[in-house]
Amino acid sequence: MKILQKGFNYSQDGPGNRLVYHTQGCNFRCKWCSNPESMAVTNSKDREMSPEEILDEAVRSRMMFFDNGGVTFTGGEPTLQFDELKKTLTLLHENDINTAIENNGSHPKLCELSPLIDFLIVDLKHYDPEEHKKWTGVRNDTTIENIMKLLKIRSQLHIRIPLINHVNTDSSGFIKLFENTDKSRATFEVLKYHEFGKDKWTSPYEITDGFVSDELFNNFTAALKDSGFNIIKT
Repeated sequence: MKILQKGFNYSQDGPGNRLVYHTQGCNFRCKWCSNPESMAVTNSKDREMSPEEILDEAVRSRMMFFDNGGVTFTGGEPTLQFDELKKTLTLLHENDINTAIENNGSHPKLCELSPLIDFLIVDLKHYDPEEHKKWTGVRNDTTIENIMKLLKIRSQLHIRIPLINHVNTDSSGFIKLFENTDKSRATFEVLKYHEFGKDKWTSPYEITDGFVSDELFNNFTAALKDSGFNIIKT
């Protein structure tokens, strides 16, 4: 797998202390991306790691996986390297190492990975496919389809919504999207827009007024809660 960077992080990329691998390459071009250097298929700073090398590193790090920690793959978009990711998850699963991935939900075979993933995070950036394309370059029909399937086959699913002014602050759109689904198996996390990656962009950064007020954030999350969304903060 092409790995851009790796390191330990606590609780924000799955439960407990986790060894987090940031994979290289992404099929979305989110205008607010905090890791734009991970978008291209290759990067001068990435390195190839085989599934066996990742397993070996995880086994040697096992003592660090406290509080139900383990290994997380994030991006970039980890499912772009689907075959390598599946083999790596299989090896980790066979060795009783907790697995997590954070992904954009766009891979058509994402549900195949579900039995190998202990903690699954899917980013849902917009409820409308055309608006999603406007801000990311890609429609999100497959993401929405995968989320609906995962809600039926998993007992755990963590959905993250990055809240961005002038982009996706209409809570009614998300509420309508999930109105006929069983939301009891999912947790939802709303993340305020930030500009942590702005200085890393080599092309013009197009988000000019993305910050959301506390009032807007609180009203948005309250509306979701009132509609049966289980809102948590990691």
